[in-house]
Amino acid sequence: MALKIKLVKSLAGRKDSHIATAHSLGLRKIGQVSVQPDNAATQGKIAKISYLVEVTEA
Repeated sequence: MALKIKLVKSLAGRKDSHIATAHSLGLRKIGQVSVQPDNAATQGKIAKISYLVEVTEA
C-alpha cells in the first residue's frame, strides 16, 4: 500500500531537520504531492512533520 503525502504549510522558518525530512519525502513546495510506501520509515517521517503535511491513502 502507498500513501499520498501533500505539503500544506510552508517550510520557511522551520527547523533544519524538519525541512530535511520534508525534502526526503520529495516535498519542496506548498501543494506538492508525493506517493511513498507505507512502511515504518515513512510513518516516522510523517510523524515528525505531521503539522506540515496532509496524508491520504493512494
